[in-house]
Amino acid sequence: MKSMITQTIESNAARFKDISRFIGANPELGHEEFLAFARLTEELAYHGFTIERGVLDIPTAFIATYDSGQPGPVVAFMAEYDALPELGHACGHHLICMMSIGAAIGLKSVIAETGGSIRVYGTPAEETKGAKVPMAAAGLFQDVDIALMAHPYYTYEKSGESLAMDAIEYEFFGRSAHAAAQPYEGINALDAVLQLFNSINALRQQLKTDARIHGIISEGGKAPNIIPDYAVARFYVRSATRTYTNELVQKVLHCAEGAALQTGCTLKTSFYEYSYDELRTNETLSNVFTDQLFELGIQPKEIEIGKDHGSLDLGNVSTQCPTIHPFVKVVNERHLLHTKEFRDLTMTEPALDSMLFTAKALAYTAYEVLSKPALLASIKEEFAAAK
Repeated sequence: MKSMITQTIESNAARFKDISRFIGANPELGHEEFLAFARLTEELAYHGFTIERGVLDIPTAFIATYDSGQPGPVVAFMAEYDALPELGHACGHHLICMMSIGAAIGLKSVIAETGGSIRVYGTPAEETKGAKVPMAAAGLFQDVDIALMAHPYYTYEKSGESLAMDAIEYEFFGRSAHAAAQPYEGINALDAVLQLFNSINALRQQLKTDARIHGIISEGGKAPNIIPDYAVARFYVRSATRTYTNELVQKVLHCAEGAALQTGCTLKTSFYEYSYDELRTNETLSNVFTDQLFELGIQPKEIEIGKDHGSLDLGNVSTQCPTIHPFVKVVNERHLLHTKEFRDLTMTEPALDSMLFTAKALAYTAYEVLSKPALLASIKEEFAAAK
């Protein structure tokens, strides 16, 4: 069965590479991925998948399904295809989407033997307002048995952790005045923002080591001789768990309320991006993926333990079904994500070959689960215990 998966992926290698190159050469920001959306859905339809477009009224979101016609588990592959502002595909999403789609098409070649169904979730805007968040909130993963994806990197790394995150905007409203002639008539909104930063910095002494609070001043006034009547700060508030992140959000809110009270400003808070939950790696499923890397020739010494790489909207998926997010080596040089160097190397032939390699590993993993009911039972048992 695995040789059939390999043969299917390799026979479509030229097509898969061409699509990845096209998306890489035509970067689109989150919720604007119309070219990528068209190419990806056309390819899946060509291979017999049924396409639901515009999921949850998100124009560039889709769910592609192939049903074996026999009862069995639902395997989901996550496709990401948004780019970064100015940097383009410096996070390798043009590889991620074709890793998942290649895996789905490879798995399709054997699913008549195993039963079950395959879904590819096209999830826009992972870098900002990740579509996995509203998809998870709508329950679109609740009947999924396993969810798989892999992320390009400069080394192999097991699926690890991510931080739960809230993106919060604090707006302070004061009263403008001439800063030299009548400063006493003003209420300085910028002072409130500065006080917020100072209060958060004082708060850090009492926070757990996994807490991350970092922000910018996105609006601080118009001219030095005008008391600013409006100022805005945007923060990411993160920690290892949703529970503690919720506590942090309240602590920061108290800092903002105190800053408003001290300066005489009024305060408005809002979320300017979606909230991400922490990634809960299913270790049993993760070990299956690692075993497939070994089977495909990767040595144990090449695979590092899982680490924290910030925040992922996949975390919201992992609260609803067993999920993994390993990192895979696609470049030989040690270049970090979100850099021009990484972006350029992910467009080369070795990176595209690694994309196909990863598609095989993902498809092999899904086949192992589909063909071994006891393995799926162990995966679900771990998931239930974690919840």
